[in-house]
Amino acid sequence: MTQINIAIQQFLGAIGHLAFDFLAQIGRIALFGMSALRHMVTGPFYPREFFTSLVQIGWFSLPVVGLTAVFTGGALALQIYAGGARFSAEAVVPSIVAIGMVRELGPVLGGLMVAARVASSIAAELGTMKVTEQIDALQTLSTHPMKYLAVPRILAATLSMPILVAVGDAIGIMGGYLVGTHRLGFNAATYLKNTVDFLESWDVGSGLIKGAVFGFIVALLGCYHGMNSGRGAQGVGRATKSAVVGASVLILASNYLLTEVFFTS
Repeated sequence: MTQINIAIQQFLGAIGHLAFDFLAQIGRIALFGMSALRHMVTGPFYPREFFTSLVQIGWFSLPVVGLTAVFTGGALALQIYAGGARFSAEAVVPSIVAIGMVRELGPVLGGLMVAARVASSIAAELGTMKVTEQIDALQTLSTHPMKYLAVPRILAATLSMPILVAVGDAIGIMGGYLVGTHRLGFNAATYLKNTVDFLESWDVGSGLIKGAVFGFIVALLGCYHGMNSGRGAQGVGRATKSAVVGASVLILASNYLLTEVFFTS
C-alpha cells in the first residue's frame, strides 16, 4: 500500500512539474512578446532588415500558401457537394466554400504552412547566430538584438500574413469554382453570383485579423526559440522543432478564441 502511495505521489509530482514548466514557458514567451512590442515603438529602426524579412516571409511564402489554398478549396467543394446531396442541398456549395475559406480554412491553413516554413527558418537562423556568438557580437557593437533581429521579423510577419491570407482566400475560392464548374456541373455565372451574394465583408475582415495575429505568433515563436536556443547543433534542432510545434498549437488555440469573440454573441 505504501509503494502504491509513493507511486501515485511520484506520478502527480511529475504532472505538477510539467504543468509548472509549461506555465513558466508561457510566461517567458509573454514577456518576450511584450518586450518586442515595446521595442517596436522606440528607435532605432532598421528598414533594410524589415524589407528583407518582408520579402523572405511574405513573397517567398506565396507559392506554398497558394498551392495549399487551391487544393483545399477544391476538396472542400467536393466534400460539401457530397454531404449536401444527402439533403438535396447541393446549391449551397458556392456559399459554404467561400465562407469556409475566408473565415477558417484560409487563415488557419495559411498560418500553419507559414509556421512550418517561417518559424523553423527564423529559429534555425537565430539559433545558429547564437551558437556562433553573432548575437553576442551585436551587443558588443551596441546593437540591441531585439531591435535588430526580432522586431523586423515580427513586424514583417504581422503585416504580410493578412496579404497572404487574402491571396489564399481568393485562390481557394477559385479552386472551389474550378471544381464546381468543371467537375460538379455548376453554371459558372450562378456559382460566382452565389459566392458574392452570401459573402459578407466581416467574413473577409475577420480572416484578415486572424492572419495578422497568426503572423505575429509565428514570428514571435521563431524569434523566441531561436534567441534562446541551446548550444550546439542539437540545441538549434530543438529550438526549430519547438518553434514550429508551439506556433502551430498557438495558432489553433487563438483561432478558437478569435472565432468565439467574432462570431458568438
